[in-house]
Amino acid sequence: MNKYRILAVNPGSTSTKIAVYENETNVFLKNIKHTADELAEFKDIASQDNFRKSAILRELKEAGQDINTMDIVVGRGGLVKFIPSGVYQVNEAMIRDLHKSPMGEHASNLGGLIAHDLVQSMNNVKAYIADPVVVDELEDIARITGHPNFERVSIFHALNQKAIARKFASEIDAKYENLNLIVVHLGGGISVGAHLQGKVIDVNNALNGEGPFSPERTGTLPAWQLADYCLSGKAEKSVIKKMITGKGGFVAYLNTNDAYEVEMRAKEGDEKAQFISDAMAYQVAKEIGAMATVLKGIVDGILLTGGIAYNKQFCSFIEQMVSFIAPVKVYAGEDEMMALALNGLMVLRGEIEEKVYK
Repeated sequence: MNKYRILAVNPGSTSTKIAVYENETNVFLKNIKHTADELAEFKDIASQDNFRKSAILRELKEAGQDINTMDIVVGRGGLVKFIPSGVYQVNEAMIRDLHKSPMGEHASNLGGLIAHDLVQSMNNVKAYIADPVVVDELEDIARITGHPNFERVSIFHALNQKAIARKFASEIDAKYENLNLIVVHLGGGISVGAHLQGKVIDVNNALNGEGPFSPERTGTLPAWQLADYCLSGKAEKSVIKKMITGKGGFVAYLNTNDAYEVEMRAKEGDEKAQFISDAMAYQVAKEIGAMATVLKGIVDGILLTGGIAYNKQFCSFIEQMVSFIAPVKVYAGEDEMMALALNGLMVLRGEIEEKVYK
């Protein structure tokens, strides 16, 4: 079997994670920190690409990892246009959209830009992104909201959900494309996806106001009350948006976005912390039930993943509510670097075809 070397690049708001894999084995991992002063020099996120690329090259050199030995570079997907799931080669159309994203600025937009910059000096090496948060495989009927001025959109943890679904499929010696699964990502945002034979045909918008509340997001709010609040003059538009994404959920109820802190407070007898945590688990379970109806009750497994999945009591609460639907399996944590690398490896091995971004 050929040994392929894959470089994975995952930019965050104040750091850039890089990893080198030899096939499925991680041989180098580094989280490069960037200070606020360093980043303040740039007018926008996209203009940080050369700065971060230089930092990556420096760290690779210091670690004895020769950039020219890589067979592929895979960056975290950014806020590009809504696209089907897959691995996309970075092309001019994507670069244009990453510089001026139709969905707004986000550090993940740098993933494709940096990957593209890195391969310019490498021979016959291509740059890719894989399963960005704007993966859209919704069925048309799932887009309807109840009023033609509004439409449901697909924004969720596609990279981790797809990776965990494939991992589960491998464990039971099945193909992801032959299974019906409900995958739940439990993190700063929470997404619950209905996977029908390889496609996420319905999922809550995990970024800006739909589904369960999370450590820092409100999830779905009562529409009439929200309308009254928005028109009351109590807050400006930017403040209301921040309330929905950033200062909702645990932040609003418990003054923290740290799910582990909430777990510890509950264990130490904080009744409010326990109650709000249970309420979040309750809403997640309700969303799982909704996705079970999308799959017409034919569900091969319910998979819980993300950082909050380390909380056994939280997962147990969900399992007690939904285990009648299908077996529940927990994959605590998330490994975006492994997910990026495995997507690149599938391309190198010819197991999947790369897609063209238009």
